[in-house]
Amino acid sequence: MHSTALITGASSGLGAEFAEQLAAQGHDVILVARSGERLVALAERLIVQHGVRAHVLVQDLAEPDAARHIADELTDRGLGVDLLVNNAGFGTCGRFEDIAWTRDHDQLMVNVVALVDLTHLLLPGMLERGGGAVVNVASNAAFQPSPYFAVYSASKAFVLNFGLALRQEYRRRGIRVLTLCPGPVETAFFETIGTRKAAVTGSVTTPEPVVRAALRALDRDRGYVAPGFGNALGAHLTPRRPRTVVAALAERVTRRVLTAPSAAPPAAAPTRREHAA
Repeated sequence: MHSTALITGASSGLGAEFAEQLAAQGHDVILVARSGERLVALAERLIVQHGVRAHVLVQDLAEPDAARHIADELTDRGLGVDLLVNNAGFGTCGRFEDIAWTRDHDQLMVNVVALVDLTHLLLPGMLERGGGAVVNVASNAAFQPSPYFAVYSASKAFVLNFGLALRQEYRRRGIRVLTLCPGPVETAFFETIGTRKAAVTGSVTTPEPVVRAALRALDRDRGYVAPGFGNALGAHLTPRRPRTVVAALAERVTRRVLTAPSAAPPAAAPTRREHAA
């Protein structure tokens, strides 16, 4: 019997890579994003290359009832989920007052609300079946407050703490919970946020090693993983410093995004894509 993984933000970037590597391992996949054409193309390729079943579910996760719509569609199709990959997300950067409040609202709906709602709706089924797993994609921004990325870093801190708490609740009940905290990854994140200067460390990796590290950490039942030596070092050292000092140091690094002409999208922001970094 095949296990089935549901991946949000699956149309590109980390989400598409999760789908690729999970299908290669023999998992059936349910691909969720707003971009229907991309999902169909990916599903067709995974079916041919890996012989798995691949289902497409088009949904905008910024909508208030997005998770309920997904759960209802899964019920209608008779699909259960053994592995939930909450990958969808996006970011904003710039001075807080210059960022459209609607943009940050949508960001929280995708990064936080949809993630929690989907976990609420799908985790009970895993318990009934005797096991399962949840992978939540956060960021290295989860480990410190990040001026000019205030809402993004706060949303990812929520994801990290939420995931670690759930892991403790369910680790003796057959459910593994992993939080993935990558550094900058070569995805549509930079196009959506409006500047490549959002990679404040200057170092950008590709989705393949990040997802490979995540799946390896999941197999080892890790609580979280920050792929890459520098990223892992920062993740372990940053929380041990006074929070106000961390915020002040972070501001010196992140202020560089203010020189980017499109750092703060206007109210009529460009079309958002679901992804994570």
